Amino acid sequence: MDIGQIVVLMRGAVWQVFMLCSPVLGAALLVGLIVAIFQATTSIQEQTLTFLPKMLVILGIIALLGSWMLASMRGYTINLFSMIPALAQS
Repeated sequence: MDIGQIVVLMRGAVWQVFMLCSPVLGAALLVGLIVAIFQATTSIQEQTLTFLPKMLVILGIIALLGSWMLASMRGYTINLFSMIPALAQS
């Protein structure tokens, strides 16, 4: 296994993590921004107010995209395991 193959494997792993985390983190960021604007305009400075909407949105995104996330992880894992014999020969 040379350095080029390791770089390709690591690039694929980082890309996979990015693709799986970005919808959840993006939705949480958007909801946090909306709640922060709401708190600033109404002068309600309750720290726990941001927790429940973020949690509900994150659970909703996981419920909506969970099958896609699982299929993506499954495909990457199958691809990774199928590369093992070729990597062992070189």
